Amino acid sequence: MMKRTLMTSVSLVLALGLAACGNGNNAAEGTGDAGTGGSGSGAKTKISYWTGDRHDAEFVKEQVAKFNETNTDGIEVELVVKGDDFDTALDLSFQTSDAPDVIRVKENTIQTFYKKGFLAPIDEFLTDELKTKFPAMPDLNEFEGKRYSLPNYGTTMRLVYNKDLFAKAGIEHPPTTLQELVDTAKKLTEAGKADGAYGFAQNFKSPGSAFARSSRVIAELSGFGGFGYDFKTARYDFSGFEPIINAFKQIKDDGSMLPGVESLDIDPLRAQFAEGKIGMYLSYSSEPGVYKNQFPAKIDWAAAPAPTIDGNVKGASGFLGGQWLGLSSKSENKEAAWKFMQFMYDDQVLTDYQEKGFGISMVPSVSSVAKTPDVSGIEGFLPNKYDGVWPVYPAVAPEGMKSDDAFFKYMLNGGDLKAIIADLNKRYNTALDSAIQNDGVKAEPDASFDPASLGGKFAK
Repeated sequence: MMKRTLMTSVSLVLALGLAACGNGNNAAEGTGDAGTGGSGSGAKTKISYWTGDRHDAEFVKEQVAKFNETNTDGIEVELVVKGDDFDTALDLSFQTSDAPDVIRVKENTIQTFYKKGFLAPIDEFLTDELKTKFPAMPDLNEFEGKRYSLPNYGTTMRLVYNKDLFAKAGIEHPPTTLQELVDTAKKLTEAGKADGAYGFAQNFKSPGSAFARSSRVIAELSGFGGFGYDFKTARYDFSGFEPIINAFKQIKDDGSMLPGVESLDIDPLRAQFAEGKIGMYLSYSSEPGVYKNQFPAKIDWAAAPAPTIDGNVKGASGFLGGQWLGLSSKSENKEAAWKFMQFMYDDQVLTDYQEKGFGISMVPSVSSVAKTPDVSGIEGFLPNKYDGVWPVYPAVAPEGMKSDDAFFKYMLNGGDLKAIIADLNKRYNTALDSAIQNDGVKAEPDASFDPASLGGKFAK
């Protein structure tokens, strides 16, 4: 079981290589010029892998240890697990020449890392077999005809709910509309408040993280781009978020939201949910693994499709993925780093990853043979007819407050949400126009775009 200190620390370096060998070597032993010898010479080629993922940290730790023990090239991998400061720490590492060799990339970071020059293409290492095995996904793992990562798993988003508290409140079904979400949160709070339980929570210590796993999926299922971008018009339009943010504000105003969400990070939220103190929250398909390995749940819980604005599904819940590991452009040991990446992309590793409940494979050769994970709660996260991959939106950096921060400020302090949205639209579209003109960003309207057509491609 993963120690809680690993999960709650801002960042933690796991120096695995020497410990994995189990021979009592100290840090001064086994060193030498990088790449000067294999395992038989005593020299080590040391590389580092940085990840912001914590839900699978124990699994990855085991794989790193196995690689360090078994590779015959004298390669030693150091695993670095970061918290919510991953992006900031990575930026700093490239400024100080301490950049990692291998980087965990995600669908919402790979474009940024690519544009910043953090990533090196991996085409020179890819055989025809690997190119066929791992799907190329333009703007998700392939840019300007070059590959920068390979897929592992996809992540679905769901409403996670406490079945015990639902039963106590006499609620038979999870909510399917925003109004039901508000009403359900209130009833759960009334039933659980005496025991310190509240109806709803999100990890608003990081508004971007909180809304990415909550308002995003509600918007996407309701037919709106989850980041405020309208693919039909090629413009930013946050108006679809108005009823969603108002519903969240109502939950907070009702006293149905866990107190202290302003400083609540995702792992403390999970710990509270596992103890039965939260009735509902929205998150990713990593949660079953969390409640098996990290915070064993003391409650009966399940996952259900996220609600939509009015109960009608007009889009698709983003099936997130298409990438996993990336090769650092600053790595001085790219061949060694690739050998580690190749090990991590082995069929057995990817199959174990799904079967142990850490994610749902996006690699056809793996998903066709991997068993459904024997992990409590995973069945609610399996891809359904409403899960689909959305196109990549053009990310921009507007002047002033970002949308997530503006929405959360409104939740706390109130104000004129229509005016806030109008201001966001203006600032984001100004930034988009500048990016198109100055940075070569492409944003072409697609009048035929139909978000409802995106779903169902991954359901078995």
